[in-house]
Amino acid sequence: MTYNRCGNSGLLLPALSLGLWHNFGGVDDFKNARRIVRHAFDQGMTHFDLANNYGPPPGSAEENFGAMLKKDFSGNLRDELIISTKAGYIMWPGPYGNWGSRKYLMASLDQSLKRMRINYVDIFYSHRPDPETPLEETMMALHDIVKSGKALYAGISNYKAPEAKRAFEILKQLGTPCLIHQPKYSMFERWVEDGLLDALEEYGVGCIPFSPLAQGMLTDKYLKGIPDNSRASKAHGFLKANDITPEKLEKIGRLNEIAKRRDQSLAQMALSWLLKDKRVTTVLIGVSSTAQLDNNLACLANRQFTGDELNEIELILKG
Repeated sequence: MTYNRCGNSGLLLPALSLGLWHNFGGVDDFKNARRIVRHAFDQGMTHFDLANNYGPPPGSAEENFGAMLKKDFSGNLRDELIISTKAGYIMWPGPYGNWGSRKYLMASLDQSLKRMRINYVDIFYSHRPDPETPLEETMMALHDIVKSGKALYAGISNYKAPEAKRAFEILKQLGTPCLIHQPKYSMFERWVEDGLLDALEEYGVGCIPFSPLAQGMLTDKYLKGIPDNSRASKAHGFLKANDITPEKLEKIGRLNEIAKRRDQSLAQMALSWLLKDKRVTTVLIGVSSTAQLDNNLACLANRQFTGDELNEIELILKG
């Protein structure tokens, strides 16, 4: 494992971090999830990313991770982990369990800490911007959460460049600089290149892309249809079968040929493609097995691209 400095901070994060968005909830196999977390840590993946609503059901990923912490990471091992969680999407009914109010963010973090059985998280995120709550209120809540000791760093997720810049300015003025931004970013999802990456560099904020494999589309998994137990086959998943279009499959096939020439799997090449940008601190991966985890980790052996490779990839993606 290699570790990269997160923006202008003193924090180092592993080049690959483990996300618990899928495969770690109450509907999933706890023993398998525990194997993945233990194996990830053994491979140097010190950062584990959650959110209040991860599951399903919502909250169950944090509960399961809390059980793993008690079983496998007690004592001083907590000091070897970076644990993050978020609030911003709907978590409980009524007007106080959604979006970006001070009441919601603070109440949600308290609940998350109880579920995980810990006293603090390393990073707490505003999971998405709230169009009806003043940005100053949301950022002040993050600032006060850090000052309270319930989180060591503040982060934001899913903020476009203009609102991200405003958030960075507010946090800077408050004295709690934003540590990191978590956007959706992959070969198939590139809105972050429209000013956000430049803003992160300008303000010294780290970047941790999520869904780097487009929820499995940027792998060889779907080249021959939709396999059983894939994300597209699960009723509770976010990736749907109709997302796997003929046009996407054609691009996946052509990208896969480039990956073969690089002696990589398509997943490995897609991760390497993100890591080639120095503004990307760490890439957040989700896996369903230790074998899949090891396949992803192998991307670290080849993160360099030739100009011809990059040009060919661009032609495919824009075609």
